[in-house]
Amino acid sequence: MKLHQLKIESKYYEEVVKGNKPFELRKDDRGFEFGDLIQFIVNQDKIDNAYLVADDYYEITYILRNVPEYGLSDGFCILGIKRVEVSKSGNH
Repeated sequence: MKLHQLKIESKYYEEVVKGNKPFELRKDDRGFEFGDLIQFIVNQDKIDNAYLVADDYYEITYILRNVPEYGLSDGFCILGIKRVEVSKSGNH
């Protein structure tokens, strides 16, 4: 299991937190695996590039890749995610 820290715009992060966006469309260049964790780095201000590391974690529950016939470009993936509690030891 790996931890991926991914940058995200605040408007999209808000939808993830609300539960309205249980997925991420990402470039498939980090070796994403089922069960890996994501910690978002939220862009708070596009002008000054002020970022905030979020305190919550999301587990990758599904990975969709290699389906250009459905419009998913080569080199990209859609990650199904769900919020998980992570203990100080890194276990969830």
